[in-house]
Amino acid sequence: MHEGFASRADRAAFIADLPKAELHLHIEGSLEPELMFELAQRNGVAIPYASVEEVRAAYAFSNLQDFLDIYYQGMGVLHTQQDFHDLTAAYLTRVHADAVRHVEIFFDPQGHTTRGIAFETVVNGITRALDDAQTHNGMSSKLILCFLRHLSEAEAEATLDEALPYLNRIDGVGLDSSEVGHPPAKFERVFARARSLGLKIVAHAGEEGPPAYVYEALDLLKVDRIDHGNRSLEDLALVARLAAAGMTLTVCPLSNLKLCVVDDVAAHPLKTMLDAGLRATVNSDDPSYFGGYVNANYLAVADALDLSKADLLTLARNSFTGSFLDDAAKAKHLAAIDAYAQS
Repeated sequence: MHEGFASRADRAAFIADLPKAELHLHIEGSLEPELMFELAQRNGVAIPYASVEEVRAAYAFSNLQDFLDIYYQGMGVLHTQQDFHDLTAAYLTRVHADAVRHVEIFFDPQGHTTRGIAFETVVNGITRALDDAQTHNGMSSKLILCFLRHLSEAEAEATLDEALPYLNRIDGVGLDSSEVGHPPAKFERVFARARSLGLKIVAHAGEEGPPAYVYEALDLLKVDRIDHGNRSLEDLALVARLAAAGMTLTVCPLSNLKLCVVDDVAAHPLKTMLDAGLRATVNSDDPSYFGGYVNANYLAVADALDLSKADLLTLARNSFTGSFLDDAAKAKHLAAIDAYAQS
């Protein structure tokens, strides 16, 4: 057991109440099997599972594409504004219990509009839940629209067009879905347009794709943050550049394990990232599919990598420093972490 903690339980208790932000969360990936069943029944949607247990069994995938196939199938039960509200509210309630004070969540409008669901239905349902969490729990939030990279840039442009009336509620754009074969360069023009509209820029890069994709995200998309970024460690010059720039990496340990990006949490590069001076953060990605919300991710890496109290405090601080909150809000949260560390 690492210096600073008398036991694993001691460390778990420290993580439980440690103030933190979550910066890498796909709201559709928080759809729990129980809610999937409830919404399927509510909307008269046929799903190929007879029980919650059958859904959980279907989550035994081992790569990104197999996961995405199930993920898009699960999305099919989301039809009404109330559905999107309930999905988002369930996630926010769950992470409030994990001492999450701020969330920056992704949504995939193309996964819905291609099913005939109006963009307005999606964004209004999600933002109503975000507003409720701010009112009732004081939890702040940012909303990031992700383009599906297996689709065309023209389709991404059309989605950005649909988003224009809602830019007062959308804080950034991202890039997700099947990474290999769909480099960031494919979307250079739509990201330039999004940036000109004042939106923050993030992109999944270096999860399954090579370091070259991380360079493209930096140089062509001009990202403010890298989602995942694990494979950056294969290129020492890239690591040095990311560290010097203070570029935040939104790392997702249990996702990496479930998708076989790593074979064992003990082999996870998070500690290597911290030791290299990278601004790494811990996040859950798609928690209902990958076996744990944010604190479960903290616990898994803390145990497997024997993280110290200083490491955990750094990760929590990074989650706010790397957020899109303004400086005053960041300072408030960082002060809360400092106070917690002294308590």
